[in-house]
Amino acid sequence: MKIIVTLFFCFCLIACGNNKNARQENPAVISWDEIVATAKGTTVNLMMWQGDPFINKYMNDFVTPKLKEQYGIDLNISAGQGNQVVSLVMNEKQAGKPNAIDMCWINGETFYQLRQIDGLYGPFTSKLPNAQYIDSSNSFINTDFQQPVNGMECPWGNVQLCIIYDSLKVPVPPKNLDELESWAKANPGKFTIGTDFTGLTVLKGWMMAMAGGADSLKGNFDEAKYEKYSKQLWKYINRTKEYWWKEGKNFPNAVAPMHQMFSNGELYFTMSNNDGEVDNKVLQGLFPVTSRSYVYDGGTIQNTHYMGILKNAENIPGAMAVCNFLISPEAQYEKMKTEVWGDGTVLDISRLPDEWQQKFALLSKRKYGPQRIDIQSKALPELAPEYMIRLNDDFRKFVIEE
Repeated sequence: MKIIVTLFFCFCLIACGNNKNARQENPAVISWDEIVATAKGTTVNLMMWQGDPFINKYMNDFVTPKLKEQYGIDLNISAGQGNQVVSLVMNEKQAGKPNAIDMCWINGETFYQLRQIDGLYGPFTSKLPNAQYIDSSNSFINTDFQQPVNGMECPWGNVQLCIIYDSLKVPVPPKNLDELESWAKANPGKFTIGTDFTGLTVLKGWMMAMAGGADSLKGNFDEAKYEKYSKQLWKYINRTKEYWWKEGKNFPNAVAPMHQMFSNGELYFTMSNNDGEVDNKVLQGLFPVTSRSYVYDGGTIQNTHYMGILKNAENIPGAMAVCNFLISPEAQYEKMKTEVWGDGTVLDISRLPDEWQQKFALLSKRKYGPQRIDIQSKALPELAPEYMIRLNDDFRKFVIEE
């Protein structure tokens, strides 16, 4: 009898183990409670951009301990973005290996490339309880670089590009490309753009302005339109770059060095994809109190950033639990605080419980940057990912190497 009981107990353990593996492979067929139970006690590996110490602090000091407390999950964060993520997934796929990371911070170009190689798990967002608070009809959320999201990535922040300037040195900032050219000629060496994501976002906005505005390049990539308006863009930059920083012979490779040069007065302008960042940086003492930010009269690009789960991830339930926490009122409220990150929320505040609506309403208003409601009408949609890929290559070819 003891042998039978022992065998039965072993069988149960094996069955439970197999069941857990099955749940990890296909969480779509089980309940949310079962997903959470499966995720408990596991480690989730997240790859994300780590170029801002205050974003890192939010993730390490707030998100990580909260996940441990609420879900029993250990969050392991590694640095990487864009092509690094895509290359990693491609190499693992070719080697027939599971993904070394479970989830990643993505949008636009990376979302497109991962979809091209069938590297993302989903759709999954409809499983997340906190997704009920997101307005999925919002085109700035349900569309990523002209690509329908369709539940294949989880939105967790929304931002609009702003131009940051020192109002003491620039009393009247240029509001369009003609004014920028005139300003640069009168103030040589004090303006530039970077070669990174932020700089490319600026270039896209400029090209849209040249093409005629928000709907001018809407839809799929158009080779003829790209050729026409990118030539105008390179002509404008090459005509004016001699009045830029380093006479347009060098360009910063990231936002951080631009912020530093702005802080020490070497540049009078810097940029940010986050319309709330100027308040964040002034509050931290990194920017002078005379710093302000604005958008061009023709608008600037607004986009949402997302979390994606990899198709061959070893811990899909854990990654889903992390996504659900990141879009919780608690997590969204914390990162929206100016002193923490100042990142825009993806939540529709009107859908939240009353207590959370009141908390969000009491968040400090911006002092140095525009209120979102004041620039929303000038929000431009992101372009199809091929535009950014081509601009990245051609900026180097026709401007940097010119």
